[in-house]
Amino acid sequence: MVSNFTFLDSLILFAYLIITLSLGFYYSGKKEKNFDDYFLAGRNMGWITVGLSIFATNISSEHFIGLAGAGASRGLAAGHFELMAIFVLIILGWVLSPIFINSDVKTVPEFLEKRFDRSTRKFFAVFSIAMYILTKITVTLFAGGILFYKIFGLNLYTSTIIIVLITGIYSVIGGATAIMKTHVFQALILIGGAVTLTLFGLKEVGGFEGLRQKLPPEFFNMFKPASDPDFPWVGIIFGAPIIAFWYWCTDQYFIQKILSAKNIEHARRGSLLAAFLKILPIFILVLPGLIAVALYPEITGDEAYPVLLASNLLPIGIKGFVVAGILAAIMSSLSSVFNTTSMLLTNDFYKTKHSDATDRELVLVGRLFTTAIVVMTILCIPLVKLISNQVYLFLQSVQSFLSPPIAALFIVGLLMKKANAKGAIWMLIIGEGIGFLRLLLEMSVNANQISNPLLLSIVNINFLYFAIFLFVLSVSLMVIVSLSTQEKSESRVVKVQYLFPDTIHEIGFGIKNINTVNGYKTNLLMSAFILLIILGLWSMWY
Repeated sequence: MVSNFTFLDSLILFAYLIITLSLGFYYSGKKEKNFDDYFLAGRNMGWITVGLSIFATNISSEHFIGLAGAGASRGLAAGHFELMAIFVLIILGWVLSPIFINSDVKTVPEFLEKRFDRSTRKFFAVFSIAMYILTKITVTLFAGGILFYKIFGLNLYTSTIIIVLITGIYSVIGGATAIMKTHVFQALILIGGAVTLTLFGLKEVGGFEGLRQKLPPEFFNMFKPASDPDFPWVGIIFGAPIIAFWYWCTDQYFIQKILSAKNIEHARRGSLLAAFLKILPIFILVLPGLIAVALYPEITGDEAYPVLLASNLLPIGIKGFVVAGILAAIMSSLSSVFNTTSMLLTNDFYKTKHSDATDRELVLVGRLFTTAIVVMTILCIPLVKLISNQVYLFLQSVQSFLSPPIAALFIVGLLMKKANAKGAIWMLIIGEGIGFLRLLLEMSVNANQISNPLLLSIVNINFLYFAIFLFVLSVSLMVIVSLSTQEKSESRVVKVQYLFPDTIHEIGFGIKNINTVNGYKTNLLMSAFILLIILGLWSMWY
């Protein structure tokens, strides 16, 4: 343990763990009656719980490490991905949430089976689980390991095992209800801890003006040239939304929270609350990276946040609170992905083969699957080192290689009546094949195993530009194959027609028309207010 992490800091961190476990055990003690109770919190969560759970699920150690690291390297432009997420979360609340809830499904793959066929469902379920291992569990534990090594001197594997065991105690036993309820507390702690470090850091550098004086002007320009290697403005405007649509609007990781809401109104407003909270990371996660490089110019990349924590910046007792916030972020994300993985394996694989399985049997099977995934994940942690020393850019680049076909699948599937299962599956096979080859190519180049100029030129294509190319290709493939393989039987489709989401209609599999709900004007004003804030930030840091 570092010398400036005192007994009082340890006591505060211990108090956080006790409160979290107590909350988890309290809600775990409430007897789970059926499948929906365990995996969807009984579909009875209010909008505040939904919104805070979405935010807590999203923010994890890779955001503390990666966003601060990207901020230390490139400035405020790293916050673009967070701001783009806000637009997509608003779309999720207004457009996608009603469709998912009214379709009466438990998982996104199940939704795809209703829209297309069983093969599409299986493909997407396997893809989702693989992405959780590659971009959620593994990176979360790796980034958390970096932080806890800097703070406590624990090696990577020791810290990850401790984190997994603590989180697993209540997430495996309590299910979605315990997870989402603890998320409320964890979201407040992680926000409070991150805000605290930012405020102390700004005070140390002489405020925002002092920070401007210590750093180059380009650190405060969010829109970089189109030739920028990391954040080209063309890629940000057209490529980042593709990744964000897959991440927020199609991933069971977040849709499970939407499906846990009491009704459409709570799901929508919860999504809008999460959108509002996503304004915070640019101030409490990216900005500390700028503060770190201003105070310690010798640092590089992902060292920024750990260096701030390991320094004497925070007074006695405060450091324990900040570390508790980071631990809250790690635990909230891990508990969500464990429960989500359990649900996919149980609902989309085991349940389809054992239709007569009881609720008790399904919950038990889900817990066993989770244990196997955790063990596999710990073994896969070293793979992260093959990609990049900037965790957040690694995440965005991997997602840009693999997410465009999924975004194309949902957008074309919802908007094009003639899109069919053959178009979907062939597009997924070809599109994801291209994306996976691009990922393998980058891993090989980073491992110094490839020197061919042509292959190197492909790797040098910015990941956001690659996302645009792959999305356009995927849409084209799905449209062409669907139109050339039309079946005589009526396609099972969803058609989206809207001026506002209250006029969304469907054709084909039982989604009810959406009636006007109470709070419509409040939600509309909330959305407009959030968008005005984003436009204000862009104009201020253009």
